Amino acid sequence: MDIIKLYKILKENKEYIISKQILRSATSIGANVNESISTQTKKDFITKMSIASKEAMETNYMLTFRQTLSTRLAAPRRVGCYRCRKVS
Repeated sequence: MDIIKLYKILKENKEYIISKQILRSATSIGANVNESISTQTKKDFITKMSIASKEAMETNYMLTFRQTLSTRLAAPRRVGCYRCRKVS
């Protein structure tokens, strides 16, 4: 349940949109895989597994996007701190 922990952390940091999107897409993976088990036709099974695959790709994208955003936002602060130390 690491995704739920991440959701709570992001929500505490007021990252509401990203946190909700990550939670939705991540939990949808399991829901679609679970639903695929009880399908009646091969076509329905393939459809559900395809949706689960797309949700996994979306979750991966959102996690990568969030990490990239965090890194870019933190970089100027690190540079600024380095410059302050260099001057003193």
